[in-house]
Amino acid sequence: MVGAGRIGAALLVLVLGAGVGQGTATAQAPVPGASDTWTGTWEAAPSGTTTAHPGASFRNVVHLSLGGDAVRVRLTNRLGTAPLRLDTVTVALRGTGPDAVPGSMRTATFGGAGTVTIPAGEDLVTDAVPLAVPAAADLLVTVHTPDDSGPATYHRAAGGTNYRTQGGNWAADSDGAAYTTTTTSWYYVTGVDVLDPPAAGSVVAFGDSLTDGNGSTRDANHRWPDRLAERLKALPPYRRLGVLNAGISGNRLLRDDTGPSALARLDADALSRSGVRVLIVMEGINDIKGTPNATDPDAFESAYRTLVTRAHAHGIRVIGGTLTPYGGDGAYTAAREGVRQAVNAFVRAGAGGLFDAVVDFDAAVRDPEQPQRIRPAYDSGDHLHFNDAGMRALADTVDLTTLAPLTPWTP
Repeated sequence: MVGAGRIGAALLVLVLGAGVGQGTATAQAPVPGASDTWTGTWEAAPSGTTTAHPGASFRNVVHLSLGGDAVRVRLTNRLGTAPLRLDTVTVALRGTGPDAVPGSMRTATFGGAGTVTIPAGEDLVTDAVPLAVPAAADLLVTVHTPDDSGPATYHRAAGGTNYRTQGGNWAADSDGAAYTTTTTSWYYVTGVDVLDPPAAGSVVAFGDSLTDGNGSTRDANHRWPDRLAERLKALPPYRRLGVLNAGISGNRLLRDDTGPSALARLDADALSRSGVRVLIVMEGINDIKGTPNATDPDAFESAYRTLVTRAHAHGIRVIGGTLTPYGGDGAYTAAREGVRQAVNAFVRAGAGGLFDAVVDFDAAVRDPEQPQRIRPAYDSGDHLHFNDAGMRALADTVDLTTLAPLTPWTP
């Protein structure tokens, strides 16, 4: 059981913009004891805004990597244009569909208050919520917005089913009968931390739709970061890491497109997350194949160098991932393939220089007969995204010794 002093502690984290070079400012009330550790267990990076549905309750289903003695939730109005008022936020273990496990429903507070207003452009973390959660559990995070607060910050491609009421504050209801509308997006929630998990920290998978999970089976948690979490779960606690999926479908390394660019969102979606030890980066294919497309490999090298320098300044190791094939996709050209090969040559060379290690995703999934294409057994059908077998191949390519040391972490 978590002590009252730990549960009553407030920790508000305000993300003051997501521009390059901008970090986070933290306003703290009394915090948990020095021996208490918060670690990220789940993430969904904000990808844009959508219709808010004022007066509705949103029930988000999130799949945790690590378990812990208590939870806290990071809520977001980062891309909103007006203050966001929340009058109820709850967390519960999921039963089936939108139903909570009986007896697990908890109301989250903010500095001890049950309601809160999040300014536009910011994130906010709840107080500790006294709910012990197991690893690989599904958690319900429900938010009620009583007023019209403008466009809702969301993560569009959840890869699973979430729920919404037509109206009314049903956030504290364990029975999900009021949640008659389904959605395939996560609304207002961007992260979950757990208290004192049996783990050494977390790893952030930073990327685009290939990391976000496009092509994998819906409602099955078969994205490659999910499979990586399964592998890490089998390690001893001093080597175990939570996995935070910071993929955004359509995201780019060099410019804003779907969501802020990788460099613009690095602090908010990776470096400021709780307990981050390692960053795996696989991003850039949308710059190569998108419109306008990037044609200068040196621009990728410069961006990767900036990303690694900023991560190292936070004591975070960076694993560089090669860009995977997309031959057969409508945007494929020989010239663009030349850019991808040049970028991959730089990433592979980074094993002895820029990156702390390299994971060769390209080599793991390319067709030996046509290396500009994905292996047919891994192709979701669009020649760009991966099916479940391809996602598993990506995850299994990661050398766990590059993430989690063979001896306990030292300060």
